[in-house]
Amino acid sequence: MRSETFSNAAIAAAIDHTLLKPEARAADIDRLCVEALEHGFAAVCVNSLWVPRVAARLNGSPVKTCSVVGFPLGASLPAATAAEASMAIAAGAQEIDMVLSVGEALDGDWDAVRRGIAEVLQGCGAIPLKVILETCLLDDAQKRRACEICRELGVAFVKTSTGFSTGGATLEDVALMREVVGPDIGVKASGGIRDRESAIAMLEAGANRLGCSAGVAIVSGGDADSDY
Repeated sequence: MRSETFSNAAIAAAIDHTLLKPEARAADIDRLCVEALEHGFAAVCVNSLWVPRVAARLNGSPVKTCSVVGFPLGASLPAATAAEASMAIAAGAQEIDMVLSVGEALDGDWDAVRRGIAEVLQGCGAIPLKVILETCLLDDAQKRRACEICRELGVAFVKTSTGFSTGGATLEDVALMREVVGPDIGVKASGGIRDRESAIAMLEAGANRLGCSAGVAIVSGGDADSDY
C-alpha cells in the first residue's frame, strides 16, 4: 500500500543525499553528486569544506548544495557558526543545516538557544536554514520548546538528528515536530533511514525532507548499513 502511495520520484525529491563522515574524500563527494543528479534528489548535504566542489558539480541543476555548520556538536560560538554559514553560502551553499545548542537547551536557557539560532539565521540571509534539534538528547517538552522557537524565528526547517549522537529520527519525534511547527515550516527526518519502508513512514509521519546516505538504496528498493 505504501509503495503505491509514494513513487520513486516523489521519495527521491525529498532526499538530501548526505555524506558527513570525516574520512570522506574527493572521489566520494563526486560520486554523491553523480548519484544525486541521476536520481533527482533534493540536495547534496556535506561539510562546508566540500561546498565549492559540490556547487561546481551541481551548477545548473535543480539539485541544491547544502552545508552543515556548527556540526555535529552545536557547541561553537554562535558568531563562529554564523560566519561558517556565511562563508559556505559565499562558496555556493543554497541551504544550511545548523545544530541547536543542546547543552543550553538541557539547561533550559532558551533565551541563549534563541539568540544562537537567530544569529545564524541572520548570517544566512535569504538562504533556507534548517535547525537540528538532536532529538535523542531532549525530552518531549524540550523538543516542543525548541520547535516553538524555530517557528517563531521563521526558520525553513526543523530537523531531528545529526546522525552522530545516540539515536536518529523516530516517527514519534517527526509527528511531534510537525504538530508544533504546523504546515508552513519543513520537517527533516535524519539518522537511521536506510530503506524505502522507513523513508515512506517518515514522510507519512509529517517529514517533507529526508537526510540520509542510503538514498540510492531507498529509491532502488534496497537497504543499507549506513547510520545516516
